[in-house]
Amino acid sequence: MGEAKTGRIFSGVQPTGNLHLGNYLGAIKNWIALQDEFECIYCVVDLHAITVPQEPVILRRAIREVAACLIASGINPEKSILFNQSRVPQHAELAWIFNCVARLGWLNRMTQFKEKAGKNRENATVGLYAYPTLMAADILAYRATHVPVGEDQKQHLELTRDIAAAFNSMFDSEFFPLPEPQIQKTAARVMSLRDGSSKMSKSDISDATRINLTDSADEIAQKIKRAKTDPEPLPSEAKGLEGRPEATNLVGIFSGLSGRPAEDILSEYGGQGFGVFKPVLAELCVSQIAPISLEMNKLLEQPDEIDRLLEKGAAQAQAIAAPILAEVKQLVGFSG
Repeated sequence: MGEAKTGRIFSGVQPTGNLHLGNYLGAIKNWIALQDEFECIYCVVDLHAITVPQEPVILRRAIREVAACLIASGINPEKSILFNQSRVPQHAELAWIFNCVARLGWLNRMTQFKEKAGKNRENATVGLYAYPTLMAADILAYRATHVPVGEDQKQHLELTRDIAAAFNSMFDSEFFPLPEPQIQKTAARVMSLRDGSSKMSKSDISDATRINLTDSADEIAQKIKRAKTDPEPLPSEAKGLEGRPEATNLVGIFSGLSGRPAEDILSEYGGQGFGVFKPVLAELCVSQIAPISLEMNKLLEQPDEIDRLLEKGAAQAQAIAAPILAEVKQLVGFSG
């Protein structure tokens, strides 16, 4: 992690149950690719997790599972900094300072709070309401220059930029960079295997809707085999996928895993039925996902080793964040 790197990336993932193919193609695969270009800081955001009720034993296990999954997928603790958020107190400390910079009007515009709180808004926690300021602190505690974002996170990155600009203005400095969105070159939007109009989700009741990164080779193959399709053969051109969400999804998964454009895949398989396409897709999924599952299970047999790696990553993260927070305190006017 030296001067040759383009900038500093920060990104986080919540420890909320098994990660799946949508997480892998939508974020993790991109994170792996970024390790050679950027100084990368990847965080299991367990402080964010407790904005909704958590069972402590399950949370502790989920933190290790997500860390193991990231490492098994290709996040290299020798190339990147990997840790869980609660080990680095600068996140929470900077978040409080940002609570005193951000405006209620800014937070009121955050659509995700409205979605997550639902009709029970008055009973939602302050943490759930204010977590965008913690997200800003996650990024700015390292003065990250780039943040990989999906559609649902763009608003939070805008808020982070607003908070950075407001802090700089309040204290007449150019202390914080305004982080840029990192366009995810390899990202793919993966939908449910049972409903091509719904996003693949770990909260879906049916396990058949998703390919978990913990699934065995047999489970992966069976889920692809049973994935919902329509009776028509695959088209030879992308425009032929319009109005065919399940076909679009399976071609998108093939494209995301293989790195081939959808047009190439359709030119090869156009005119053929899913009875031909699905076995090839299943083989591709198994070749990429089954090794992650095997490696992850090996790691989970060594919880002490996972904890050691997270502790090492936390020490590296603190080495960056502590001096930055010390400067923030000086700017704010705190003593010491």
